Amino acid sequence: MPTAPDAATPLGRIAALLNEGRLSQAESACRTILASSPNDAAATHLLGLIRARSGDPQDGERLMRRSIELEPHDLALRVNLANHMRRGGRHTEAEAVYRSALQLAPGERPARHSLALTLSDLGRHTEAESECRKLISANEPDAEAWCLLGVILDRQNRLADSEAAYRRAVEINPAYGLAYHNLGSVLERMDRAEEALAALERTQALGMRGFEVAFSRGKTLLLLNRVAEAEHAFLEAVTLRPRHPDAQLNLARLRYMRGDADFARNLAAAVAADPRDVNMLALLARVLVRAGQHELAELQLLEALRRLGPVSELRFLLSQVLRETERLQEAETHALEAAGGLPGDSGVIENLVSILLSRGRPDDAMPFIRAQLARDPLGQNWLAYEATAARLLGEPRYPELFDYDRFVRCFDVEPPPGWSSMAQLNAALIDALGARHAFESHPLDQSLRHGSQTTRNLMTDPDPVIQAIMGAFAEPLRVYVQELGQDAGHPLLARNRGTAAIKAGWSVQLHCGGFHVNHYHNQGWISSAYYVAVPDEVNDPALRSGWLKFGEPRFATPQAHAARHVQPRAGLLVLFPSYMWHGTNAIQGPQVRTTIAFDAVPSGQDG
Repeated sequence: MPTAPDAATPLGRIAALLNEGRLSQAESACRTILASSPNDAAATHLLGLIRARSGDPQDGERLMRRSIELEPHDLALRVNLANHMRRGGRHTEAEAVYRSALQLAPGERPARHSLALTLSDLGRHTEAESECRKLISANEPDAEAWCLLGVILDRQNRLADSEAAYRRAVEINPAYGLAYHNLGSVLERMDRAEEALAALERTQALGMRGFEVAFSRGKTLLLLNRVAEAEHAFLEAVTLRPRHPDAQLNLARLRYMRGDADFARNLAAAVAADPRDVNMLALLARVLVRAGQHELAELQLLEALRRLGPVSELRFLLSQVLRETERLQEAETHALEAAGGLPGDSGVIENLVSILLSRGRPDDAMPFIRAQLARDPLGQNWLAYEATAARLLGEPRYPELFDYDRFVRCFDVEPPPGWSSMAQLNAALIDALGARHAFESHPLDQSLRHGSQTTRNLMTDPDPVIQAIMGAFAEPLRVYVQELGQDAGHPLLARNRGTAAIKAGWSVQLHCGGFHVNHYHNQGWISSAYYVAVPDEVNDPALRSGWLKFGEPRFATPQAHAARHVQPRAGLLVLFPSYMWHGTNAIQGPQVRTTIAFDAVPSGQDG
């Protein structure tokens, strides 16, 4: 808006009507003024804003441009025009208008503020940060500028710097609800759940509500194992935005883990409300597949394809259902069509590669694998598939990547300071971890079946027992990395900088029938399994119940059975490359198998 007119004036009353959403009355009053004063720039501009808000952006822009012709030195008119362009996704045009305003008045704060946000939207974060810091240099106690800086730094994944900016914003303005929310969101993603919740509660105390607050609270409460409250927060979020995929996924996933048979009901309702929304259809199908409801997922996908035609994403998902139910020829047909329609989608190509390997056609799969490795040489998934294809082809690349003797190592963990034995520590871990295994079922998006998994990164869990075991892993990890060696031509060894840091840790409990499907860890470099407690049945070498196995792909593949097994025992830590296929045999009895796993990356590297 131009400089806000006095509320007592006719233009002020029109602006108030606009702000209240009473658009018809606002437009009528504006046209009355323009009937007698057709060259009134402020009234023309107000009418432009009203028309844009009423659903006629072209006429609104025409009127805004006319107001600038009438009053070329009113910078607020230019800023409003640029804001209109930015809202319409025309960021490059908006940038030009913001810069034209700044050429006339370099100190025009709203123009520079919006320019910084626009540059960030364009992915030009360095330039955006520079513009934001100019605002701060001109007026250091500018809470909005510090908050904007936090947003820009957050978009660069500079979470610690973003946190500092938000903290400065709330220090300047302790009643700044948006900055508190953003601070809470960053802290949640840094796994600092207690601090995150405090910031979000401050947000609510300041009267801020809405989708973002509810969604951030849900994620934070889940980290704190306050699962009923988390479900309520996610439900509030999807009620406010039923078509938000992340919120719907989080709600469905949490309900599934809590044993709710109708876990996807809100997502299904969103699909029913708009059956042509491919994104929501795909999300529902994906959730059903992960839950093992293949028949229902197939019916929904076939119906959607009948209504919408051969949508590539839906054909991809149908091929996954067919793949899960071992109808490989049909799965390949749909996978090929999906890959033709989505040639740049790594997940679509991975699905096709998996099917080709299961059908015993590594020659057909390998070109796809090599093309993906050319784009992402350290992609752990593609290294796993490369090893499998090389194994089927009898190529030396397989033993190079899956050198079980060298890369799969077992360590007896030593008790950390303050603990007399690992048996004592493991007993304490059973209690500490037991309180964190709050779910009846496994996560929808993990390798676990028939068990539970903790939600919080154990590296940030403040419990001293958990911190003790995570610290005890440092020495065996150091030895493993040191003994690996370096080799610039090997994807595991080339990343070896001499030290590694644990990025994330979690705990799993397997119940009767529980196991891990074969998988890899795409976010890691070195992965692990530590045994806190194991059932007696693992001692039977004929059954190998609960044993860790290596080399077998996710889906049955000819001549690619498990090539190495490790027998679990309490106190044992197994380290191996994150790209190496690994899973477990199912346990059959009532005793629970409790483990801790972590992913490590080269020190100084985030992923």
